[in-house]
Amino acid sequence: MNIIICATQVPFVRGGAEAHVDGMRDALRAAGHTVEVVALPFKWYPRIEILKSALAWRLLDLTESNGVRVDLVICTKFPTWAVRHPNKIAWVIHQHRQAYDWFGTPLSDFDTGPEDRDIRRRIATIDQRGLSECRRLFSNSANVAGRLKKSVDLEAEPLHVPTSLRGLQPVEYDDYIFTVSRLDRVKRQHLLLEALAHCIHPWRAVIAGSGPEADRLKALARRLGLSDRVSFTGYLPNDQVVRLYNHARAVYYGPLDEDFGLVTVEAFQAAKPVVTVADSGGVLELVEDGVNGAVAPNPEPEAIARAIDRVMEDAGVAERLGQAGRKRVESIRWERVVDRLLRDG
Repeated sequence: MNIIICATQVPFVRGGAEAHVDGMRDALRAAGHTVEVVALPFKWYPRIEILKSALAWRLLDLTESNGVRVDLVICTKFPTWAVRHPNKIAWVIHQHRQAYDWFGTPLSDFDTGPEDRDIRRRIATIDQRGLSECRRLFSNSANVAGRLKKSVDLEAEPLHVPTSLRGLQPVEYDDYIFTVSRLDRVKRQHLLLEALAHCIHPWRAVIAGSGPEADRLKALARRLGLSDRVSFTGYLPNDQVVRLYNHARAVYYGPLDEDFGLVTVEAFQAAKPVVTVADSGGVLELVEDGVNGAVAPNPEPEAIARAIDRVMEDAGVAERLGQAGRKRVESIRWERVVDRLLRDG
């Protein structure tokens, strides 16, 4: 088939959503299909830009290109599902969370004024109409499926995202804990730093990634006296990320109510246990306390420190938990995803 994947892109920003789209494109191509990604830039300020972005998608004609018919369109993030196409499906990464589950928290820039109430209502209308037009709805996790049901009363089939990183394997269990993601407050790398200050042993940590919280996190590490124990690598190419996964003893991933959390799949592929928190959302669909990782009961540094110590104190324990994690993600493969997305297609 000739397939177009629709993606929104904040220029100069890359993260799990971009990896999701790239992995899907490559897997569909490997299955013999002709695939292109159509991405439009997304801007959420001033508010009217959100609606203009949805309108831009609505005005696109993706039924054919250069005389070639487009057989299938796959939507991913808000507001890509506003696009018109007779054979449209969605694999939802997330909605515009500032208008939904983040509303009323410091993570949302919406207030209760009449303009913001109207924009939120329009966003819900875009979601309801655009997603209802899809012939089938998938989500990247049960967590995201639950949000869709609550916000716009639509059912989606959870379909976990495989990793596209090559070479993940348990080379060794060195005495550092690794984390990689965008340095953003919702990812809560600060909890890792605060927890390290409470650990029984002076564990080392490697924090990979870039983002708006980089300077604050480095300042926090200095303030906590962790500068000699914590390495900030910045953005790394895939081969270096794989090496750090393969040599770590454990991986920390404790975001707030994460959509899914590709880091978890990557860590488990490398047979490394994951330390997370009980409010980390989709991460908990894979991580089980004492089975393949450690789940702190609350996002408090002392609780996370105890979880870190549990998986870090004994390399043998870390290996046992990590191998259980590796088994947990055996079925999360791109071949299965392609089969499910295109079944009855």
